[in-house]
Amino acid sequence: MSETATVPTAPLRARAEIDLGALRANVRALRARTPGAALMAVVKSDGYGHGAAACAREALAAGATWLGTATPEEALALRAAGLQDPLLCWLWVPGGPWRQAIEAGIDVSVSGMWALREVVAAAREAGRHARVQLKADTGLGRNGCQPGADWAELVAESLRAEAEGLVKVTGLWSHFACADEPGHPSIAAQLGRFREMLAYAEQQGVRPEVRHIANSPATLTLPETHFDLVRAGIALYGISPSPELGTPADFGLRPVMTLSASLALVKHVPGGHGISYGHHYVTPGETTLGLVPVGYADGIPRHASGTGPVLVDGKWRTVAGRVAMDQFVVDLGGDEPAVGSEAVLFGPGDRGEPTAEDWAQACGTIAYEIVTRIGTRVPRVYVNGSV
Repeated sequence: MSETATVPTAPLRARAEIDLGALRANVRALRARTPGAALMAVVKSDGYGHGAAACAREALAAGATWLGTATPEEALALRAAGLQDPLLCWLWVPGGPWRQAIEAGIDVSVSGMWALREVVAAAREAGRHARVQLKADTGLGRNGCQPGADWAELVAESLRAEAEGLVKVTGLWSHFACADEPGHPSIAAQLGRFREMLAYAEQQGVRPEVRHIANSPATLTLPETHFDLVRAGIALYGISPSPELGTPADFGLRPVMTLSASLALVKHVPGGHGISYGHHYVTPGETTLGLVPVGYADGIPRHASGTGPVLVDGKWRTVAGRVAMDQFVVDLGGDEPAVGSEAVLFGPGDRGEPTAEDWAQACGTIAYEIVTRIGTRVPRVYVNGSV
């Protein structure tokens, strides 16, 4: 996704305004909570829909010292954009671009012997060592090496490759399953298992630069999990990982993205008028309708049909009928804002507009999905940048 550096002069059908000043403030707030640990800014999925390169630069300027991505393509794109800071990439498949990552100085995550074999072979080809972080499955049940014999084998073979000058084990890490659920018994169980797997690896001779398990919710609420590095994902963008943990304001965070569109039409209709596909909404009486020119092709959830909140002319409206591919309708209740008036789908909430969490509640999902799914047809407009 390309970056839009300034506010454009011409009106836009829709825009996602990215407040880089808010992002920097979020980094500072997160660092204040983790005084003994470095901060990784996770910018996977194009920075959770906010723009990976722009957000990475601002996060680093505000004090983050690591970057994190899921896919190697994301990591290599950051290097191509000129970002040379420490960078971990963790989602690999057989045949992945190991050599390119090694030559770009990217830390690669290894969860099993197949990956270690491939990265060692790539290091031989490249003629330089690979920076490798070993991932432990402490209970999430996704990626990561199982404790016991599997972990022992991975540690032993990694140390053997390190002795040959083919890898440098730079990190030991894991990921929580339920850190966003306060008091969940798996949190203590995973932390205990992580400590055990760390201790075993270090007893065998691994000397990692960083040990890390804390994601956004653990960063915010579980200081005992911070170790050497914390990974801030959704919190970086000013969104709470879970309403149960608190609001963004509770943690000193501010949402970074504001999504808005220009009304494409305002018209009078009689009572009994069916709206959008299937006529799931029928006007209860004479009213006015506003056409909002974004739809599920832009990332607006179809699940928001009949429930999604929108601020128009200072009032909350609700999506009337189904969200279509390119547009949806709101019932204005007789009000007549001008065509071209702003419809704010979500933002920080300062002006009374809905938030991404409001949309998540309306759709039965999480705010992560709401911001991340906003598509490439919606230009990102960056404001308050520093770099």
